[in-house]
Amino acid sequence: MEQTYQYAWIIPFLPLPVPMLIGLGLLLFPTATKSLRRMWAFQSILLLSIVMIFSMNLSIQQINSSSVYQYVWSWIINNDFSLEFGYLIDPLTSIMSILITTVGILVLIYSDNYMSHDDGYLRFFAYMSFFSTSMLGLVTSSNLIQIYIFWELVGVCSYLLIGFWFTRPVAAKACQKAFVTNRVGDFGLLLGILGFYWITGSFEFRDLFQIFNNLISNNEVNFVFVTLCAVLLFAGAIAKSAQFPLHVWLPDAMEGPTPISALIHAATMVAAGIFLVARLMPLFIVIPHIMNFISLIGIITVFLGATLALAQKDIKRGLAYSTMSQLGYMMLALGMGSYRSALFHLITHAYSKALLFLGSGSVIHSMETLVGYCPKKSQNMVLMGGLTKHIPITKNSFLLGTLSLCGIPPLACFWSKDEILNDSWLYSPSFAIIAWSTAGLTAFYMFRIYLLTFEGHLNVHFQNYSGKRNTPLYSISLWGKEGSKISNKNFRLGTLLKMKKNGRPSFFSNKVYKMDENVRNLIQPFLSIPNFGNTKTSLYPYESDNTMLFPILILILFTLFVGFLGIPFNQDVDILTKWLTPSINLLHKNSNNSIDWYEFCNDAVFSVSIASFGIFIAFFLYKPVYSSFQNLDLINSFVKMGPKRNFSDKIKNAIYDWSYNRGYIDAFYGTFLTVGMRKLAEFTHFFDRRIIDGIPNGVGLMSFFVAEVIKSVGGGRISSYLFFYFSYVSMFLLIYYFLNF
Repeated sequence: MEQTYQYAWIIPFLPLPVPMLIGLGLLLFPTATKSLRRMWAFQSILLLSIVMIFSMNLSIQQINSSSVYQYVWSWIINNDFSLEFGYLIDPLTSIMSILITTVGILVLIYSDNYMSHDDGYLRFFAYMSFFSTSMLGLVTSSNLIQIYIFWELVGVCSYLLIGFWFTRPVAAKACQKAFVTNRVGDFGLLLGILGFYWITGSFEFRDLFQIFNNLISNNEVNFVFVTLCAVLLFAGAIAKSAQFPLHVWLPDAMEGPTPISALIHAATMVAAGIFLVARLMPLFIVIPHIMNFISLIGIITVFLGATLALAQKDIKRGLAYSTMSQLGYMMLALGMGSYRSALFHLITHAYSKALLFLGSGSVIHSMETLVGYCPKKSQNMVLMGGLTKHIPITKNSFLLGTLSLCGIPPLACFWSKDEILNDSWLYSPSFAIIAWSTAGLTAFYMFRIYLLTFEGHLNVHFQNYSGKRNTPLYSISLWGKEGSKISNKNFRLGTLLKMKKNGRPSFFSNKVYKMDENVRNLIQPFLSIPNFGNTKTSLYPYESDNTMLFPILILILFTLFVGFLGIPFNQDVDILTKWLTPSINLLHKNSNNSIDWYEFCNDAVFSVSIASFGIFIAFFLYKPVYSSFQNLDLINSFVKMGPKRNFSDKIKNAIYDWSYNRGYIDAFYGTFLTVGMRKLAEFTHFFDRRIIDGIPNGVGLMSFFVAEVIKSVGGGRISSYLFFYFSYVSMFLLIYYFLNF
C-alpha cells in the first residue's frame, strides 16, 4: 500500500502530455495532426481513465485503513524560509479525484460527437485535458502556495473554455467577465494565504493547522486580524463556487460549448471553492464568527440562485442558476459544520447535474438541426415543447436528473439534500425555513424547465414543414466558411419565429452552408455503440448519436445508485462516513453516524411533500397552457405573466422582472461599479494631468514668462541696472517702513 501512495504524484500529470503533444503537433505537423485528430480524443480519454482507476484504488485503500499519506520535498530553502512541494492523499482528495475523472471521461466521450463538426476540435480536447490536469493538481496539493498555483491555472483554463468560440462577441465578453470576477476573489485568496503565513510561518496544511490551533488555545493571536485573513481566504471560494456576491459570471459562462458547461458546473471548477473550504475547515472551525459568515453566504446563495432560475428562458442558464443554488446548500452545510453532508451533496449533485447538462446538450444538438442559424433559439425553452416523442431517451434521462435534483426518493440528491435540510433545523430555524422553502422552489423551476422543453403539443419548429425527407437542412459554419443561402421555400419557420422575409440570419458571419441530410452519418465518432437510439435523419428533432447517449446512460446509473453510498442500512457507520473518518477526526467530531429511521422517515415525508408541492405548481401553471396556445406572442406573454390566478399581475411582473433581470445585481455592478470606476479613473486622470503634472508645468511656464519679461528689460547698461536695483530696494524699504509704523 505504501508503494501505491508513492506513485500518487502521477495523478495530476498523467493527462498533461495530450495538450503538450497537440500543441507541438499543430506547430510542427499541422496537417498530419489535424488528420489524426480523433486519435488525440482517444488518448485524452485513455489517460484520464488510468487516473480514475488509480484514484479508485487509493480510495479503496483509504476506506479499508482510514489512512492519510503526505509526501513533500523541498523546493526553495533560504535561511529560515523553506518552500516545499508535494502531494496529500486523504479522503477529500480521493473523492474529488474520482469526481473529476469519472465526470471528465464521460464528458470527453460525449464531446467527441458534440464537437465533431467544429474546426476547433483539437483545441477543445487540449483545453479539456489541461483543465483536468489543473483540477487534479489542485485537489492533490499539500500546501497553500501549491493550491494557489493550480487555482490560477484552473482560472486560465476556464477563461479559454468559456471563450472557446471567441469569434462570437458575447462569448468573448463572457470569458472576460468570468476571468475578471474570479480575479477579485483570487486576490483576496492571495492576501489570506500571506496573512496566515505571517501568523504561523508555514504554508503546509499539517503544520499550519497545528501551529494555528496552538496559538488560538494560548490566546496569542489578534482575532480581528485572523478573522480578516479567514474572510480573504473565503473570498477565493466565493468567486470560484459562484457564491453571492461574486456569482455574476456563472450564467454568462454558458456561452461555451455544452460539454464545458457540464464539466465546469458538475464536479470541477465550481466545486473548487467547496473543496477549498472543506480543506481549510480545521482552520475555520476555531475562528469565531467565520463559520457563521460562511453559512450566511451559503443561505443567501441558496435562495438567490433559486429565485433567479424561476423565469430563465435559456435552458443552460436555468441549470446554471440551479448549480449556484445547490452550491449554496453545500456552503451552508460547511458553515454549519456538517462536513459529511456537504461532501455527500457534492458527490450526488455532480452526477445529477452532469446528467442534466449533457441532456440539455442533446436537446440543443437536436434543435440546431432546425434552427442552426441562431443558437439562442436552439436553447430557448419557449420555442421548444413536444419533444417527448422525438427524443425519448434524452427526455427520460433529463426527467430522472430533474427528479433527483428536486429531492425525490430514492434518487441521489434526495439523501444528501435531506441531510442538509435536517441539519439546518439544529443550526438555525430561520436558515431552515429558507432552505426548506428553496427546496420547493427548486422543484418548481426544475419542472418548469422540463415541461417547457419536453411536454405539450406546441411544436413551434415543425408546424410549417412539408414533411418531405429530402428537404435540405442548414447549419451555420462555426469557422465562417461560405455556403448556400437559406431558401425560404424549403426552409422557413413561419411567422412564429418572426423572421424577416428573405432575411439572412447570422451566427459568426452572414454566411451559412448547406447541411446534407446524411451529415451525421459522414461524421463518425471514434466510439460506436450500435443501436442506442434512432440515428435516422428527419425534419424533426431526433435522438443524438450513440457516442452522446452512452455517457448519459452511465450518468443515469450514478444518479440512481450513488445516493446509497451514504445510507447506513444495518451498520452504525455508513461507507461514506467510514471513508471520511480521518478528515472528520481532524475536526474533532464524532464519526459515528447512526440513524433513527422513524425520525428520518418523518423528515423525508415533509421534504418530499414540499418538493411535490413545487412540482404540482409547475404542472398547474405550465402544462395546460403550453398544450393549448399556438401563438408565440401569447407564449411569451404567458412566460412573463403566467395565467391569471388569485395573485395580482403586479406581483407576477415583479417576480418575473426580478428573476429575468438577474435580481438587478448585474445592473447594479454595471451602474455603480463599472461606471463608478470609470468616473474615478477619469478624475484620477484629470488630477494627475492638471494637479500633479500641472504644478511643475505651471512653475516652468511662469519662469519662462518672467524670464522673457526680464530679458526685454535688460539693455546692457550698468547705469540702468543700478537704477532698477535702487528703485526696488527703495520700494521694499518703504513697504517695510509703513508695515512696521
